[in-house]
Amino acid sequence: MILLLIIGILLSGLAVGSLVRVTTWQRRAERSTGVHRRVRPYGFIKREESEEGAGGLRGTIDGVATKLGAAVSGGSSSRTADRTRRDLVAAGMYHIKPGRFTGYRVLCAIGFPLLWIWLAAAAGVKPVSVVLVTLLIGFLGWWMPLRILQERARQRLNDIDYNLPELIDLLVVTIEGGLGFVGSLQTAAGRIGGALDQELQLTLQEQSMGLSIQEAMLNMLARVDTPSMRSFVRSIVQGESLGVSIGQIMRDLAQEMRRRRRAVAQEKAQKAPIKILFPLVFLIFPSMFVVLLGPAVFLFIRSFGGG
Repeated sequence: MILLLIIGILLSGLAVGSLVRVTTWQRRAERSTGVHRRVRPYGFIKREESEEGAGGLRGTIDGVATKLGAAVSGGSSSRTADRTRRDLVAAGMYHIKPGRFTGYRVLCAIGFPLLWIWLAAAAGVKPVSVVLVTLLIGFLGWWMPLRILQERARQRLNDIDYNLPELIDLLVVTIEGGLGFVGSLQTAAGRIGGALDQELQLTLQEQSMGLSIQEAMLNMLARVDTPSMRSFVRSIVQGESLGVSIGQIMRDLAQEMRRRRRAVAQEKAQKAPIKILFPLVFLIFPSMFVVLLGPAVFLFIRSFGGG
């Protein structure tokens, strides 16, 4: 019994640690500041990841996840790896490789079912229920990390799209004030905040390392491929190539993005009655019927039984 308790505690720590690592990657990535941090994801400075996480439980879990991810990803298609890499980049997790993320999915898919089996054995649950719940928990352990990653990527891209018109307004003011486009980006980068500020910092860092501003903007579009960002980057690249006034392009683009944001808000408002129909029918109406018709049915049954 003591051996089972020790094994259960170890499995619990492994499973919970894996899930916490998956859910906190984005917060750690957003807290990474400074030039040194921004350069690391692009390979200009050698990462000291092995020294940072070489000791303790964290380093052990990272090593196990990397090896498991390499073993599992070896038989998977490159399309799946590319999709995972795009989701990681869109979520701002530049320092996480798809193989390691896959390894953490495997750890969650193994650790949580083992934890459930240990708890079920200690509680004396029936074998049939143990097998069914184990399969369900294993599926959720494999599926939930990817679902959390995709949801955070979606929220981050939506946040960038929402803040993009404000960035364009700042660019219009600074460009019309006499600054160049790169100087305007540098001025606006520290005033936006959030995920858009992080992308601007990376773009400016690439430009300062030798890339042209067009190439750096296209790289930002590859990381953040949204309709608003696509319009913004393509307008800037075409304007720089053709020598058109950037200020007027930015002003028209800001108006177009605000119209698009208003249209999206109206679309969500029109979908709200349809979405509220299901909880209204299955949750609210039954409780209302019980409260309103329950006493009448009770009196009818009592009087009918007495007669």
